[in-house]
Amino acid sequence: MPSQTATKPSTIVQRLWNYCHVLRDDGVSYGDYVEQLTYLLFLKMADEQARLLAKPSPIPEDLNWNSLLSRDGEELESHYRNTLVALGRSSGMLGVIFRKSQNRIQDPAKLRRLVELINDETWVGLDIDVKGEIYEGLLQKNAEDVKSGAGQYFTPRALIKAMVEVVRPEPGMTICDPACGTGGFLLAAHEYLTKSYTLDRDQKHFLRHETIHGTDIVDEVARLCVMNLYLHGIGGEESPISVNDALIADPGDRYDMVLTNPPFGKKSSVTISNGDGTVKRTTWTYERQDFWATTSNKQLNFLQHVNTLLKINGRAAVVVPDNVLFEGGAGETVRRKLLHACDVHTLLRLPTGIFYAQGVKANVLFFDRKPGSETPWTQKLWIYDLRTNQHFTLKTNPLGYEDLQDFVKCYNPENRYDRTETEQFKAFTYDELMQRDKVSLDIFWLKDESLEDMENLPAPDVLAAEIVENLQAALEQFEGILEDLGGDDA
Repeated sequence: MPSQTATKPSTIVQRLWNYCHVLRDDGVSYGDYVEQLTYLLFLKMADEQARLLAKPSPIPEDLNWNSLLSRDGEELESHYRNTLVALGRSSGMLGVIFRKSQNRIQDPAKLRRLVELINDETWVGLDIDVKGEIYEGLLQKNAEDVKSGAGQYFTPRALIKAMVEVVRPEPGMTICDPACGTGGFLLAAHEYLTKSYTLDRDQKHFLRHETIHGTDIVDEVARLCVMNLYLHGIGGEESPISVNDALIADPGDRYDMVLTNPPFGKKSSVTISNGDGTVKRTTWTYERQDFWATTSNKQLNFLQHVNTLLKINGRAAVVVPDNVLFEGGAGETVRRKLLHACDVHTLLRLPTGIFYAQGVKANVLFFDRKPGSETPWTQKLWIYDLRTNQHFTLKTNPLGYEDLQDFVKCYNPENRYDRTETEQFKAFTYDELMQRDKVSLDIFWLKDESLEDMENLPAPDVLAAEIVENLQAALEQFEGILEDLGGDDA
């Protein structure tokens, strides 16, 4: 018979999620629902910690959980709305969670029912892993709803786990994600540290309060991330996550490790209303002295930003789209500088069909920042091809942790200087890379079996998914060309 902790998370997730279908009739999206759960869960847990654990509550008494329970009808809806506004003016973690918060549940009876659902559970009675698993389950369900667009903030957890496993965080390290989304990389690093090491009291304190740092530009996403970390026992009164444009300037802080999957989409742009009913989308570049090249390409800017964030000998693992590997101009400049200034030692070519944003062809670039040198730090770039002849989809054949085990083995995290070439894992010297057109790192050597033997074609649904992805990727490239020609000023 399974234990209570083994079955309880999925049961609670399903109970909470089922109620979302009721609210969908009132126009409450999945994303809005998870956001409202975040507000109410925080208020409930703050109340429990004060009552059951005698901890001081950051919530004023007139805005606390009991103030919601004691009200009903229109009075409840009005009080809840005013509570969100008041708490949104707070500082620290409280301010990040409630910043710009609004009540999306307009039916007071349904709001009351949601309050009762959360009140039925004693959340501080659940251990941290269970609470975290419940919230991760809600975020996963939200990401699976293609209409909400939340999938763009959700990197496959199997990929994150494998990336963290090979870069091997260590106690006392500071770890940053400058495009943290809902916190997947930060949580995986935290879990790795707690399970791989026996931490003393000081190390545990450092892990909770000093190790984790993140940034996201979207308020709604940052609040989900902070709540996710909080439910996993990370952070205190001060938020480990800041809300701003990470690319706008060098923050001055340096970290031992950066793990990130920056947002997809090549251009940094903003849509401006002209006041006459027309709109204009303006593309901009970031003028930063610490960048090697000035460009409007968001991924190239994030790659340069990651280099800035790293301490000397700091380690990075960054998800990048294919265009970062082959694009000319600023792309070539960034690749040349990166290969010289850093030890760019590993590239994982990812399969298609693993991201919620369709049509994405992506890779993971692993590199260590090094001190200034006249000679290049990169000696060999090892490339693992997990794309050719690989077929994954989000639902029928999702990427699993076991699919990445051969890559982990080939990476050899125990000693990455002792590696062996295989059919899928090849090394390319610095000189070989420099001789390639535009220093392109877009390198393949495996033969595509589907082109050689028609009998080996994948299933029709897999083929259809790949066709859709390729068409969407082509459309994005055409849009990029249009923008370069000034078409986005039309």
